[in-house]
Parts: sequence; C-alpha cells; structure tokens
Amino acid sequence: MRPSRRHPLLVPALLCALAVLAARPADVTGGDEGTGGGPGVSAQVARLYEDAALATQRYEAGRRAAGEQRERARRAERLLGHERRRTAVLREDLGRIARAQYRSGGGLPFTAHLIVADDPQQLMHGRQALSRAESAVDRMIGSSRRAEARLAADEARAAAVRQALERRNAELDGLRKSIGRRLAAARSRLQGQADASAAAGTCHGAVRLDQPGTRSTRAWVAPVETYELSAGFGSGGARWADRHTGQDFAVPVGTPVRAAGAGRVVRVSCGGPFGIQIVVRHANGYYTQYGHLAAVAVGQGERVAAGQWIGQSGSTGNSTGPHLHFEVRVTPEAGSAVDPMAWLAARGVPL
Repeated sequence: MRPSRRHPLLVPALLCALAVLAARPADVTGGDEGTGGGPGVSAQVARLYEDAALATQRYEAGRRAAGEQRERARRAERLLGHERRRTAVLREDLGRIARAQYRSGGGLPFTAHLIVADDPQQLMHGRQALSRAESAVDRMIGSSRRAEARLAADEARAAAVRQALERRNAELDGLRKSIGRRLAAARSRLQGQADASAAAGTCHGAVRLDQPGTRSTRAWVAPVETYELSAGFGSGGARWADRHTGQDFAVPVGTPVRAAGAGRVVRVSCGGPFGIQIVVRHANGYYTQYGHLAAVAVGQGERVAAGQWIGQSGSTGNSTGPHLHFEVRVTPEAGSAVDPMAWLAARGVPL
C-alpha cells in the first residue's frame, strides 16, 4: 500500500483528469468525412477512442485508490477497537486496585494503620508499591486514551478521503459512459460512410489522424494495440473460396490500425472482398495488407513508420462484423500470403 501522505493528492489529480476530459470536444455531427478540410467523423472517432481509454484508466485508478482508502479505514477501525478494549481492561485493573485497597484498609486513615501495624516498615513499602501501581495504571490509561483519539482521527480522515474519491469516481464513471455512447454513435456513422464508399468503389481522400503521443521504438509491432484473435491463417469457412489468407483481429469499428513496420503505401483501394484496404511494402521485400477498414489515414505512395496510425478498423467488404484482416504477402497481390502470426513472431511480435 502506498504511504498515506500520498492519498490526498489523488483527489485533485482525478479532478484535473475529469476537467480535461470534459473540456475536450466530442460532437459527432460536425465535419465532412473524406474532404480533407475538416476533422470529420473519422477523426472524431479516433479522438473519442482516446478519450474513452483515458476516462477508463482514470476511473480504474480512482477505484483502486478508493479501495485502498476503504481498507485503511477498516484497519483504523480495528486498531481503534483494540485500543478501546485495552482501555477497558486498564480501567478494570485500576478498579481492582481501588477495591483491594478499600478492603485491606477498612476505611481507616493511613496513620491509624501505621500505629496498629505489626510491621510499620513493611506497611510503608506496601503503600509505596500500591501507589506506584496506581500511577502506572493511570499513565497507561492516559496513553491508551491518546492513542484512541489519534486512531479515531485517522479513521475519520480515511473515511472522508474515501468518500471524496468515490464521489469523483461516480463522476468519472458517468463521463466514461457518456463518451462510450457518443463513441458508439460516431462509429455507426463512420461505418455507414465506409459502406457507401465500398459499395461505390470510390475511396475518399486520407483523413489525417492525430498520431499517438508516444511513437513505437520497435521495428515491428502488432497492427492493433488491443484485440482478440478471431479467424486464423489457413482456417476454412464458407466466406472464403479456399482458406483464410490472413489473421483476423476482432476490434470495434474505428480502432486505430497501425503499420506493422516501416515502409511505403503501395495501394489504397475500396470495394471487392476486402472492402477498404491498404497495402504497405517493407524494405525486406514483404508486403502487409490491412483489410475491411472504415477509413484510411494515409495516401498511396506515402512512407509510414512502425506503429503509425494508417487507418481505422471497420466491417467493409466480405465481413460479418467489425475486425481487421491482416495479411503478410511476398507480392502486393492476393494469393501470395504467408502465416502472419509466425512472420510477426519471428520479428519479436508474438500475438
């Protein structure tokens, strides 16, 4: 668990994240897709995609922090109960001492006891020992009460921080769900425009996307960052004339698609079984293909870097649902594909 002095900083941090996310524009009705002059729905989907990821990240961080504060409050409550029981025991000890003194003294003044005692010296020592015991118990009770007060204050502070975090988390969760709804609407619009382009066989111009803040330093990367693998290379099915020629990545519409490695775009096309697609030639003589896209972010002849966003996933062409069809070929044409999973694994990218 992090030191307690760091927890209060989480509340302003979450507030800042909330303010940043709330301030970002997320209108899905503006722009003209494919004109190149405005952001269009394609860029809005990409922005909302990032906003949703950031909101989820902040929400999960806040939820973990609230859980830590909840555990701290429970621990303080347990310690407080222990101190209260300890104080009760000490009070009982002091009561026993007082009762024993009363019974042995019979209510007589201490001077009378000295006069009638068989051994006054022994009585004096006993009196001193009793006094020391009473003082020790008094000190222990005082110490226990102070500890109890400190623990009660800690418990109250921990509970207050936890409640503040949970309120902020509720706000972040509401924002996260709102972004999700707007993202779903924007994805639907993006796919509708992509279907129209694929049906017409006419590609709109590249819609430039704001690239991720951190560029990949690796020579090769997976074509999408977060995914589930679906149809694999060589698998059979009614949708293919022979066997599946690539690896499918199940991802939502609008997911940023990355260039697997540095190269040059040799084809951007629409229509046909792959719908909207991009083919990139790499320096090692291989080609990678990205099919069933909803939008492209690069133009033919353009050079791309490993990890650069070159388009957005969709469900155009011969597709039963949103996914990226990723293929590795020895020529730019279909029919020359190799197993993309083995090819990427040989380059340090296990899927």
